[in-house]
Amino acid sequence: MSQTNPTPVAPAATALEGEAALIRAVGSFALTAAVINVIVGGGIFKMPAALSGQMGIAAPLSLVAGALAIIPIALCFAAIGSRTAATGGPYTYVSAAFGPFAGFIAGALMWICNVASSAGVAAALSIQVASLVPALAPPLPRALLLLAVYVSIFALNAFGVKLGARAITALAALKLTPLFALVAAGMFFVDWTQVSFSIGAAPSWAALGSSMVLVMFAYSGMETALVPSGELRNPARNVPRATMVAILLVVLLYLGLQIVGQGLLGGALATSGVPIADTAGALWAPARALLLVTACVSMAGFLLGNLLGSSRLLFALGRDGFLPHAYSRVSASHRVPLLALFTHAGLGCLFAVLGSFEALVLISGGAICLVYVLVGAAAGRAQAMDLRERGEPFVLKGGPLIPLLAVTAMTAIVATLTSREWLAIGVALGVLVIVYVVVRGLKPR
Repeated sequence: MSQTNPTPVAPAATALEGEAALIRAVGSFALTAAVINVIVGGGIFKMPAALSGQMGIAAPLSLVAGALAIIPIALCFAAIGSRTAATGGPYTYVSAAFGPFAGFIAGALMWICNVASSAGVAAALSIQVASLVPALAPPLPRALLLLAVYVSIFALNAFGVKLGARAITALAALKLTPLFALVAAGMFFVDWTQVSFSIGAAPSWAALGSSMVLVMFAYSGMETALVPSGELRNPARNVPRATMVAILLVVLLYLGLQIVGQGLLGGALATSGVPIADTAGALWAPARALLLVTACVSMAGFLLGNLLGSSRLLFALGRDGFLPHAYSRVSASHRVPLLALFTHAGLGCLFAVLGSFEALVLISGGAICLVYVLVGAAAGRAQAMDLRERGEPFVLKGGPLIPLLAVTAMTAIVATLTSREWLAIGVALGVLVIVYVVVRGLKPR
């Protein structure tokens, strides 16, 4: 009598844990779109007016100076991002170069920045929507609108990284097309007497320095898009390519929008509440409403990308024992960290209801410069150590020169912060150190 082997029974669907549970489904094109999508968020729709108010006709000079500062940072991200394949972004990069304490500070500080920027952009989004639908301006309808926004972006992320990446790519195309079209059409009507790249046209060195904090906030975002490294295909090749292409496109777009805005609106740009929409309206009146809609799409895209990256940062902190282990678990069906998604979306929604764009951006912009200092230093150390995980890494020419330039530039920008901003960042860092000590003390040896 023959005996057959019993048919194996599939285990019940359960939550999976750790890096191996993630799916590498994000390629170079989707990553480039994700980087652009996070950078071109809410800041660009307010920045032209703020820069014009601080710098006058020399506002484009701030963008050029910011580009000179952000490109070395992007190179550092490209270099160290090609050397580490694990999820975590700056947290993983700094941990690999300097150990867990520095990595924890970078990761936790970056997450606080991301919560603040998510809430600030969501608050700005509610204002943009209210300008189109005034019935949503009162507190209760505004709170319900923000709740609906966060529930929507949570749902898109909860059904898998592929769906989230596709949604990000679609939103990036929807918002970038009218912005590039505005630059292309507006350049033909610019009054160049309203635009200057001369240092002598700047009101003061102090004005230039303070404007750089705003510019760095507007240029920031690559660090969030690169957090899901555990879900990238061939990070050694795709991270450098996507980072550099995205940064170059963003610099050209921002510079073009500032020039067109000043060239069409002149001194009125500084007092505009919706500068991009008003610039479009100066070209063609119906275009103002189109750009208001574009602003809403852009901000929604930012929130979607911010949630994708920030949830993976919480996942990485849970994976390594700095947060409860539940944060390192992913759903069996779609392989996404649901608790991390819920935590970030919930806090972002809460602070968006209670706060404002202007109040949240100052802390976020200054603190992200500190994260960039750590990443620049980590890139130099990783290259000196010849750290590598998968594939041939991207090598910075000149050895430590580019990381040193990146660290110096960010340090100079941070030095322009006011005592109030330093106090806020210092309190946040103090709380983070206490959390680190407590968590490490409770962790079994």
